[in-house]
Amino acid sequence: MSLEERPEFQALTELEKVIGHVSEELASWRRRAHKAEAEEAKWSAHGNVDDRERITQLEAENRDLRGRIAQARDRVNELLVRLRFLEEQAALEVTRR
Repeated sequence: MSLEERPEFQALTELEKVIGHVSEELASWRRRAHKAEAEEAKWSAHGNVDDRERITQLEAENRDLRGRIAQARDRVNELLVRLRFLEEQAALEVTRR
């Protein structure tokens, strides 16, 4: 029986082939993983820029709304002062009659 015909050498040859295929498959998976990670990093960085822009935009809108609320509050207070004045005037007229 020659060395190539011995079962242990045949098994070793088959094992070498399987290991070769597994190595190729592993290399393929690594390439895909690296590509996916690079794409994710690109989208993540792009998303962070969009998030920062959106936060800045919301903060500006928030400042504007706070200013409008303050103006509305001042206007309501002015109306309350006028209303009190008119109530006092009406009460004075009632007491004069």
